[in-house]
Amino acid sequence: MKSIIKTEGLTKKYGKMVAIKNLNLDVPHGSIFAFLGPNGAGKTTTIKTFMNILSPSSGKAFIMGKDSRHLGPLELSRIGYISENQKLPEWMTIERFLDYCRPLYPLWDKEFCQSLLKQFEIPLKKKMKTLSRGMKVKASLVSSLAYRPELLVLDEPFTGLDPLVREELINGMLEVTEGQKQTIFISSHDIDEVERLADWVGIIDKGILRLIEETDSLRRRFKNVELSLNEEYKDAKPLESWYLFQKEGRSIRFIESQFRERESEEKIKTCFPGCQNLVLSGLSLREIFLVFAKQFRIQNL
Repeated sequence: MKSIIKTEGLTKKYGKMVAIKNLNLDVPHGSIFAFLGPNGAGKTTTIKTFMNILSPSSGKAFIMGKDSRHLGPLELSRIGYISENQKLPEWMTIERFLDYCRPLYPLWDKEFCQSLLKQFEIPLKKKMKTLSRGMKVKASLVSSLAYRPELLVLDEPFTGLDPLVREELINGMLEVTEGQKQTIFISSHDIDEVERLADWVGIIDKGILRLIEETDSLRRRFKNVELSLNEEYKDAKPLESWYLFQKEGRSIRFIESQFRERESEEKIKTCFPGCQNLVLSGLSLREIFLVFAKQFRIQNL
């Protein structure tokens, strides 16, 4: 598996506070990678560190095989980056802004740029300061896609956008990346939106990478389990792979995090003699993320 982003023991400290700790991240080339975590988990710090906006306290990051601390014009011309707090030249019109950006990127595709402008219905003659948050994100996206970057990094791109604009942006990204070998690394709190895009997921909590896995694999192995017993069973002990175990009288509910067809069902029935009405159901990416968040909280108590 070829990696477009790879970190080795990446650590970032602010004084005694550790923002990210010994992070070993591996983002496959050509993937749409969702980087998830609660507020303050270290998502933005991770991105700024491997983008060489912040210097690591220890460890290394590699972008397209090159040490991130030594990214030059050639590598930067193949990377697109949009952040939640990105500042745009408010006094410029969108047209002038794109004219300013174009010479910086040798692979700028004028026809593709025009297609994106039309698709996002962007008013070229308007100044940035008059635009809504959604329109500014669209303008940033056009400026970052027009040169067809090999890697597009998006840090909370949907924050503050109404549902219609989010829908337009997601559909636009899906159309642009279809059939392309482009990698998108996206950090977002809008998990429902990200789920439609991502084929890989990484979850970070308190600066520690807890999970990195293909989305389909993650969905297959997480199942919600509900069952009832023909009499109350007092010796019910959860297995290590069972998360958020709950028992109320004869009813039992938990999340199986290592589900295997038939094998898991047989194990459940063995653990609970008299098991009846066993119901197994899948979880969305959002529900899986919430399971992890609750489990992390329990482990940290």
